[in-house]
Amino acid sequence: MTQINMMETKTDLSKLVRMLETRQEDVIYFVRNGTAVAQMTLIPEKKSKKRIGVAEGKFKVPEEFDVWDKEVEEMFGREI
Repeated sequence: MTQINMMETKTDLSKLVRMLETRQEDVIYFVRNGTAVAQMTLIPEKKSKKRIGVAEGKFKVPEEFDVWDKEVEEMFGREI
């Protein structure tokens, strides 16, 4: 945790952000007259929503699915 006064914040903003990005600090407090008035933290990374499995249970593979493979093979002379 770092505390920095408002005047220093103006001149060192890039340095402060870099400290957060490199995980040197988790939170930086901005202090005015000895009292913390604001804080700066990293924005949490958004996790992408996985779409795989959204239709789970909605589709059933037909029993004759493998039979269809053999029919297609025969149509192409067993060259697939």
